[in-house]
Formats: sequence, C-alpha cells, structure tokens
Amino acid sequence: MKEQLDLQDHIARGVEKIVADTLKAALKNPKESAFLTKFALASRKASKTRMKLEREGLHVPGFLIASITSSCNLHCAGCYSRCSGATDDAPPKEQLTKEEWLSVFRQADELGVSFILLAGGEPMLRRDIIEAAGGMRNMIFPIFTNGTFFDERYFALLDKCRNLIPVLSIEGGREKTDARRGSGIYEVVSSNMDILRDKGLIYGVSVTVTTENADEVTSKAFLDRLAENGCRLVIYVEFVPVTDEARHLAPGEEERRRMEAALSERRADSDALVLLSFPGDELAMGGCMAAGREFFHINSHGGAEPCPFSPYSDVNVRDASLREAIASPLFHALREEGLLSGEHEGGCVLYERRDKVEALINAK
Repeated sequence: MKEQLDLQDHIARGVEKIVADTLKAALKNPKESAFLTKFALASRKASKTRMKLEREGLHVPGFLIASITSSCNLHCAGCYSRCSGATDDAPPKEQLTKEEWLSVFRQADELGVSFILLAGGEPMLRRDIIEAAGGMRNMIFPIFTNGTFFDERYFALLDKCRNLIPVLSIEGGREKTDARRGSGIYEVVSSNMDILRDKGLIYGVSVTVTTENADEVTSKAFLDRLAENGCRLVIYVEFVPVTDEARHLAPGEEERRRMEAALSERRADSDALVLLSFPGDELAMGGCMAAGREFFHINSHGGAEPCPFSPYSDVNVRDASLREAIASPLFHALREEGLLSGEHEGGCVLYERRDKVEALINAK
C-alpha cells in the first residue's frame, strides 16, 4: 500500500529546504536566513502543540485559508469567487475588521497553526490586515495576490516582515495570462517579480490549471524560467467550472495523468522549486484535505467553511472561538460521512458533491 503523504510534513520539508538553501547564501541575504532559521524552530514547536491537542481529542490542521476581503480589481474569466458571489465590486460592509482577523491569527498561533494563506478577493487591498499578520512571526502568511498592488510601502513591509510571502497568480506566459486576467496584466506581474527577485525577497506563483494551459505550466521551460527569476514555490490549483460554458476548461483524467507525470519528473530532476498541486496531490494524501482535515477556510465575513469551493458554514468566528470552529459539526460530518474521499470525476470533490453537503447543512 502506498504511503500517504502528510501535507504539513510536505510543506515543512519544503520550508526546511528553502532554509538550507538560504543559509548557504547567508552573507548575501542575512535577513531571510535569520527569519527562516527562527521559523524552523517555531514550526517544530507548533507541531508539538498540535500533537498534544490531538491526544486531547482536537485535530488542528497545519494551515488555514483566510479570505480577508471580498473585493477585487480584476474580472478574471471563469473566476469562481465572482461567479459564486464571494467577490464584490464594492467594499463589503460586514467583512471582519483588522482587530477580528488579528484575534483569529493569535488563536491560530496558540493552537499550533503554522501557515495562514491570505486570499480574497484581492488580499493586498487590505494593507491593514497584512501589516498585522507581519507581526505574527511564528507563522508564515502566503499572500495569494493577482500581483497588481505592489508599491514601495509593500516592498518595504515584505523586506521587514519575512513571514509574508507573496504568491502571484499567472496562467503561463503572456498570452494565457492576459487572456484570462486582462490585457497588460502579465507585464505588470512580471515586472513585480523582477523587483522581488532584485530585492532578495522570497515569492511564489499560483497557477489555475485548465485544459488550455496544463502542458505549458508544467513544462521544464516554464518552471526553469520561474526558478531563474527567483521564484521558490509553485502552487497548481485545478480550475473548477461554475457554468456549463466553462466546463470544457476543467482538466480531465488525461490532463491530470500528464500533469502528475510532469510534476513527478520536475520534482526528481530539480530541487529549485517547491511544487504543490491541489487537488492533484489528494490521492497521495488519502483524499480531500478540506473541512479541517488539513485546512479549512474562513470567509471575509467570518464563516468557517470546508474550503473556498464549498462555501457552507455552521460556525462564525465572530460568535465562536477558532477552537470551536475547528470542531465544527459540519466539518465532523463531512469527514465521518466519507465525502472527502472515494471515487469522483476530479477537481473539487466537495463542489462535485455539493448537493450532499447542502443536505448535511439542511439537516441541522
């Protein structure tokens, strides 16, 4: 039987590799080396905290996804958040405040969470929250951004707070990126990547994988260009269609097979990049990692959801502690009912089985 891959361990090993590589260049980048060395110690302490809570009957995931705003300046083709109503053009009135998010971050730290992925909308619109996250030095905050809101203040913040790691969205080269995200976006993002590299700041990229770009974004040429330009992390997320017109863009079994083979080859022939694939790595991890198994999602209004693609909630962090949110009856039911595993067409299993998720919510 194939050994299951533990996501927290997988990410931690990637961080340790980045630490080791950075330490070799300590004279060139002492700030990064100092932070990552301290974080490695904090990560081990956090892991011990989670193991202690596990023995007490509370399973704490290694990371959370926090959508700190529902506003975004772009209108990307097929955007799940916008199609599902999770993204607004106007600033929402009831999103969590900076103080409320800071409370969530502090509770997560106490529970041994090591990573909080900041998402949106466009998270860099909430500079106040990102600055607050920068002060939480025991955790790493990857910032999933469209890459259009960098300025000198942000570059200075990233230099000061090395636990903030921008993850910029691209769809491949200029043609694919501009086709989905808008004319000229690739040039803006590429320019900001150059600045991040020149300033010695660690960054990653995220790629929405479709039938149209799957081969390009997993190619050796594409990944070599990213590595040469200072990128250290690539996160692949399979496109989830929300309309019949977009269904042809969702990767099928053939695309997934080629993608898995390509990433296995890339991981074997180079250690310049940490490569993660969602939900492509699910089989190696024993099923979907959402609903508190390895992570869960907190939306901009405080609702604790299984994941961004399954926007159902029975607990809000405005009314409950993070510990109570982790123990959500919905999360427990999803795990116990087996909805996170088993055969399915691919992509997001909870989105595919949303009728069953809705049935669990309505039964409460």
